[in-house]
Amino acid sequence: KIGSAPRLNKESILPVLENAVTYIKSRSSDKMQYSINPGSGTEIYVKLNAPLFEWVIENLCKNAIDAMNGTGSIVIDVTDQVQVVYVDVTDTGKGIPSSKQKTIFEPGYTTKARGWGLGLSLTKRIIENYHNGRIFVKRSEADKGSTFRIVLNK
Repeated sequence: KIGSAPRLNKESILPVLENAVTYIKSRSSDKMQYSINPGSGTEIYVKLNAPLFEWVIENLCKNAIDAMNGTGSIVIDVTDQVQVVYVDVTDTGKGIPSSKQKTIFEPGYTTKARGWGLGLSLTKRIIENYHNGRIFVKRSEADKGSTFRIVLNK
């Protein structure tokens, strides 16, 4: 399947988010807290490729864990609108300077001593090119944390 466009299926987004959080929780410190707030819906359907979307959530969480040095919280808020679904991933990390908020999605950008800086560029590609959605930094404040917003069409 490498090189072919991923198939999008109408999926309930909450179990997909729960799978991603369960996976990342099993690989992180007990000092990390995770929660998913489904908003007003229990069955929120969007067109997505579940394995790729789970990878996106895992990558955002891994970056957040690094930004919090393994201690803090990650909250995923899901908001069901008429035509779109918002998925906000919020952490209590060190924040992203406003001057870097656009460049973090470029290949090669990293703040880590090790790594190639491909995670967020792949995340953006998966959301925007494969899911026809959007991802951006909704909010970030120094030493208070950041919120990444994913917008998915229904």
